[in-house]
Amino acid sequence: MNAWREASPTARLLLVAVLFTGLTTFMFLPLLAIELTAQGIPAGRTGFLVGLLAFSGQAFSLLTGLLVDRFGAHRVMAAGFLLRVLGYVLLGLGGAGAPAPLVAGIAAVGVGGSLLGLSTKTLLVSQEGADPRTMLALRSTFVNVGVVAGPALGAAVYPLGFGWILAACVVSHLVLGTRLVLRRSVTASRSRPAAGRAPAPAADGAPAAPWTLRQWLPLCGLGVAYWAIYSQLNVLLPITANEMTGSAAAISVVFTANGLLVVLFQYTLLRHVFRRATARTLLVLGFLAFACAYATLIPLAGWYSLLAFVVPVTLAEMLIGPSLDEQAVSAAATRRTGLALGTMSAAGALGSLFGSSAGGYLLQSARGGSEVWLLLVGSSLAAAAICLLLPKVRTRHV
Repeated sequence: MNAWREASPTARLLLVAVLFTGLTTFMFLPLLAIELTAQGIPAGRTGFLVGLLAFSGQAFSLLTGLLVDRFGAHRVMAAGFLLRVLGYVLLGLGGAGAPAPLVAGIAAVGVGGSLLGLSTKTLLVSQEGADPRTMLALRSTFVNVGVVAGPALGAAVYPLGFGWILAACVVSHLVLGTRLVLRRSVTASRSRPAAGRAPAPAADGAPAAPWTLRQWLPLCGLGVAYWAIYSQLNVLLPITANEMTGSAAAISVVFTANGLLVVLFQYTLLRHVFRRATARTLLVLGFLAFACAYATLIPLAGWYSLLAFVVPVTLAEMLIGPSLDEQAVSAAATRRTGLALGTMSAAGALGSLFGSSAGGYLLQSARGGSEVWLLLVGSSLAAAAICLLLPKVRTRHV
């Protein structure tokens, strides 16, 4: 992979950190509710604790962006590693008889994840030697390796005890955090927040001016729309897949195929196939792919609909997620990259909350019919049209 060889040593170490923190996170995350229940914690309290983890990881996105811009991405990253290590240790000490360490540990893991995710993303898009699109594509690929392999690895280790999974999380975060914090090139990295790099040049070579609020609103709206539509994979699709196929494992097939496709094709798609396309074009294509994906579910044709759904929904994920961040980086004012990425994360949190809440209501109202899929197709097409309101900014390739 040319981009890996061309990337700076710091960028490579950051990507390795993304890989291993992702692996251990997805070893831990799918088993958390099972472990809490096994400890005798009631289902209602378990649901609250799992929700607290998601909330604490998303609710502080804007604040995290401000901290990155104010104190520098590497300091925020160090705080994220420290919080996560502390959180995993507290989870090991907590339980049904010790709720305080349990709640504190879950909150620390969530907030630490928010600090880590945004700071490493900011450092990656600010590295010399590669354009933001390439770094975002590589980051997405490495994250999805963790999404695919983490749950299987966690399932293999879990019979030895949940404590072993927590120990793996602590060790990986301690080693990677220490290595990154002590690396002088990370501290001296010429990131936008730290060095005040000018915005990327426009097509005519002149520095591009930061976007106005009027230009930011459609981008934030698209961030909300993307996560509201994508969240149906966790709300509507598992129930529908089970009903269409009669198999509870059907949704696992979808997620496994989705993760493998992202790992195999994310980088190639953005780096080579759509290398010269603008981020706005990629967003339009992504939302059109969403429309095609949900259209395949309208006939409710069992496994045929479900398998036809996988490719276009994965294409939408590969095109939209990195392109939203790329647009945010291009739109950011000097020393405001962290805030720009934090804004998109906050939009994603709002979209996930809205989509999850609305999805269940829609399924109940439609009573198993195709109306809900028609609505999602229409929403995807509307979002594709809104993409045309964005400025047409071509990414600069290094």
